[in-house]
Amino acid sequence: MTAPLASSEIAQRMGKELLQAAPRAEGDAVVVESGSILEVARFLRETPDLDFDFLVSITAVDRWDYLEVVYRLVSRGHNHSLVVKARCGDRDNAGLPSVVELWRGADFQEREVFDLMGIRFEGHPKLKRILTWDGFEGHPLRKDFLG
Repeated sequence: MTAPLASSEIAQRMGKELLQAAPRAEGDAVVVESGSILEVARFLRETPDLDFDFLVSITAVDRWDYLEVVYRLVSRGHNHSLVVKARCGDRDNAGLPSVVELWRGADFQEREVFDLMGIRFEGHPKLKRILTWDGFEGHPLRKDFLG
């Protein structure tokens, strides 16, 4: 089992190096600006004493006021874990940068979030529906979906 890193320490450290990310600790997670998620992910993966080399999951949550994407990361070498969240304020045009270039395992997970929640991942190599068909209307895991 991995040991979770203190979100407040990681947020403080990121704040010194990634000002545009505006990181802040929220419970056991670090919340960052949605547009900076690729830079944050690169920092977390490429910083030697962090070395988050494994993306466990990407999921999304509909909070009514905003959509939130949740990343669960693990460093196998250091045996620690971290949760990173990015909020999309615009429900009608929700989007973030893709992290597929850092973790190939993000491919299908970003497609699932796109399909079921309607969040676009800019720079994704093949962003298209994965669970519903091409003509499907709406995004079935959103709270306002009336399927």
